[in-house]
Amino acid sequence: MARPSRKDDILQAALACFSESGVDATTIEMIRDRSGASIGSLYHHYGNKERIIGALYLTGVGQYAALLDAGIEEGMSAEACVKLFVTCYVDWVAANPDWARFILHSRGRVEAGEVGEALREANREQGRRIAGLLSEHRRAGAFKELAAELFNSVVIGPSQDYARNWLAGRTKVGLIDCRDQLAQIAWESVKA
Repeated sequence: MARPSRKDDILQAALACFSESGVDATTIEMIRDRSGASIGSLYHHYGNKERIIGALYLTGVGQYAALLDAGIEEGMSAEACVKLFVTCYVDWVAANPDWARFILHSRGRVEAGEVGEALREANREQGRRIAGLLSEHRRAGAFKELAAELFNSVVIGPSQDYARNWLAGRTKVGLIDCRDQLAQIAWESVKA
């Protein structure tokens, strides 16, 4: 397995600092100390704390997108597609709770920051891939008539809400233990 790059080391150090101290209280010096990077290296790779926040956010959502892309197979049924969206999300959150917590709490800041347009473009691209995957199933009448924005919210909304509560320690049942049930709920909510 390849050693993480200096950029990865900085992002992981930032995530640890954000998790321990909060995003606002974390300083560049704390990230530098935690990562072992020189201040020059840190500024060379990211420039400032806001760009670190943006890069960490984009990397995390990119990991979910990659997990989803890896699970997509030619000719998947509508049910399998919908369930894949949920199971990939649950799997990623369960495997990366600190990162997921950061993403859930930092979206507005990232959207308003320097990488906001990059985030919007990544979301548009992911949306196009998902729409393409679902288009044949939509034409075949596999889904209820729902606006695309509503469809996405109905599919992932319950999982996001449960994940948020699980990440906050407000659930008795583990997120991964609810994975298949959340996927089934999503499918039942949108199937024709």
